[in-house]
Amino acid sequence: MAGRGEISWKMRTAEGERREYYARLRGGRWTFHVRSRRFERWQVLPEPSLEEWLRLLDGVERRVPRRLCDPEEPERVRREIRRRFPEAQV
Repeated sequence: MAGRGEISWKMRTAEGERREYYARLRGGRWTFHVRSRRFERWQVLPEPSLEEWLRLLDGVERRVPRRLCDPEEPERVRREIRRRFPEAQV
């Protein structure tokens, strides 16, 4: 379970492999981490994909009403997505 300032989710790769992700907000920047199995070490994900950023945005938006995220954070994440992926409609 992710703590405050952390958002976690699970996805499957195109090959069907299960992956666990979490993103952590530190110093105003989000860092992404990934692992394939429960007891493996978390690896830093240096270049998250658009889909991973969108999952983060969804998690941030769901936490704002519960006061687990700053109300301005969804817009900050959207700006970062637009900066990294100019073709994305966010």
